[in-house]
Amino acid sequence: MIGIPHPYLTAGLPGVGGRFKEQLEDFIVEEVPLYHPADRGEHTFFEVEKTDLSTLEAQERIARELSLGVGEFGFAGLKDRKGVTRQVLSVRLVPPERVLALKLTQLRIHWARLHLNKLRVGHLRGNRFRIRVRGVEPDPAKIDRIIAEVLRLGLPNFYGPQRFGNRGDAFRIGRALLKRNYQYAVRRLLGYPQPTERNPHVVEARRRFMAGDLAGALEEFPRSYRQERRLLGYLIQADSNYRGAVRQISDPVKKLYFSAYQSYLFNRILSRRLEKSENRPGRLFAGDLAWIHRNGAVFKVVDPEKEQPRSDSFEISPSGPIFGMKMPAPEGTEAELESSLLAEEGLPATSFHSLMPGLHMEGGRRPMRVAVRELKYSLEGDDLLLEFFLSKGSYATTFLREIMKSEELPPGYDGQDEEEPALPVAPPPGRAEAAAAGAVEGPLEMDLDADDEPPMEN
Repeated sequence: MIGIPHPYLTAGLPGVGGRFKEQLEDFIVEEVPLYHPADRGEHTFFEVEKTDLSTLEAQERIARELSLGVGEFGFAGLKDRKGVTRQVLSVRLVPPERVLALKLTQLRIHWARLHLNKLRVGHLRGNRFRIRVRGVEPDPAKIDRIIAEVLRLGLPNFYGPQRFGNRGDAFRIGRALLKRNYQYAVRRLLGYPQPTERNPHVVEARRRFMAGDLAGALEEFPRSYRQERRLLGYLIQADSNYRGAVRQISDPVKKLYFSAYQSYLFNRILSRRLEKSENRPGRLFAGDLAWIHRNGAVFKVVDPEKEQPRSDSFEISPSGPIFGMKMPAPEGTEAELESSLLAEEGLPATSFHSLMPGLHMEGGRRPMRVAVRELKYSLEGDDLLLEFFLSKGSYATTFLREIMKSEELPPGYDGQDEEEPALPVAPPPGRAEAAAAGAVEGPLEMDLDADDEPPMEN
């Protein structure tokens, strides 16, 4: 597993290592809905099982098959591409029998029923996971000690590495866009190859771009990397006009990058909070905004001693920031942590209020820890089998990293932007040559799927 470094809850307990997601069947997720269809209405809810497909890819395939736009569909949350995942989608004005008749590779429809409304992001309780970790040290005592601590204290609710893209740098692009550093944002998007990218053509394309060979990069990027190719085609024709290139990125994709930066800031605050609370993620401070797990509401903690028993029983937890227009501000220790981080990042508190024309992030609060429920585990030789439930918005990979402690950190994962020297740009070919190279439009290829997270917190 890769990830932006952050502390372990169980740092004093050695992990058992292992390898994660070696086979698709090693990671099975089943969405737990918030409610069941009413069997009437103009929307069809249907459960789809998908293999090695992201939620958005599955939605696009089904939309094409039904000759519909993706806007007619709804989903409660995104699911990982790598694995076998079951989740509910909705579609408007398509009868259940037509959905059940769909025959698509990598997709299977389990049921379809009518409902009154479109399925919206967040309309789920959580997810059940069945995970196999291969090649662990088969030491039940080690596993028991780690699990006991997580159950006692709660799992720190860090965003998992998939939130930051398969190169781990989506937050850097979001930060650069937020600070109007358009050249760095585009160069980060098109260049900076990482060992986590296994397609040699993509790695070579990024390498050529960093060397100033834009035409060569365009030639190497696979055609499935549609917006990367679109950006390169624009830069070739517009003589490296980076501000103009940013306009070629769709607003939904920009929001994904901004959301990754929000998530990065939350993880950094949670890391500091763990240090401040002596590794007790449920410890309350005066001025905290406590998260009520029953309904997702928050309230200000005036008397920590009075409220702490409620936190100890997992009724409430401290909350951290998802910076944006509607984020309630804490007081006391938590306010100091948040304002200090924003100062280090060189950002005012209103930074996410107006990102670009017509773009803003609403923001909110997020619990700093979650309970791992319905937990069972067993060993099959040196394979560890885990089954558990996590509430929506929480990451199975965060739990696994506590047990495995086998994180790998690619270069540059310190979260800081390096100084980038000016690099030469190859002479642009003519417009006809650029067109022949295939600069076509389409969605940017990113791997920002979470276990169940929507693209942004609202």
